[in-house]
Amino acid sequence: MARAARKGSSNTLRIIGGQWRGRKLRFADGEGLRPTTDRVRETLFNWLQPVIAGARCLDLFSGSGALGLEALSRGAAKVVFIERNPQAVKALKGNLELLQAGNVELHQGDALAWLRGEATPFDVIFLDPPFRQELLAPALRLLAEGGWVAPGARIYIELESEQGEPELPPGWALLRSKKAGQVAYHLAEVRGEE
Repeated sequence: MARAARKGSSNTLRIIGGQWRGRKLRFADGEGLRPTTDRVRETLFNWLQPVIAGARCLDLFSGSGALGLEALSRGAAKVVFIERNPQAVKALKGNLELLQAGNVELHQGDALAWLRGEATPFDVIFLDPPFRQELLAPALRLLAEGGWVAPGARIYIELESEQGEPELPPGWALLRSKKAGQVAYHLAEVRGEE
């Protein structure tokens, strides 16, 4: 997801690794839009380095698309972006065209409603919902119960640091956790029912 840019900011994000390393892209203004910072993305993709190449990825609540774009740059086989904000979708579509990104799907709509549809399992899921909207718990439940996670899938979870560790579905295990300012971020793995 992306954070509302301060007035006068440039609304740009930088891809930090892979084939598009160093590319700067514009993203839309919008309430609740806050791209995951470079430092957090660098840590996350270091964690994902063994599994990102060839992975099928879902960027739920994609906002600026920073996480999905980074995954594509680093060799993900496919990324599906889900975002409800029309301006964010328009900007993301423009960035995907600019990069001539293949193997992508971009859907405008409500992420929770989308998760109630027909499922395809993903290897990596980016879950960074807008803060303070009570979207994380239902999204985790729908992912786990709906057939969206492949065995061994990695799920990135970003939330307010005061929330503590996320409550994971049965059979999921927390692999890593860090904090950066007001944000806590975690990487979970799907291990199957325990």
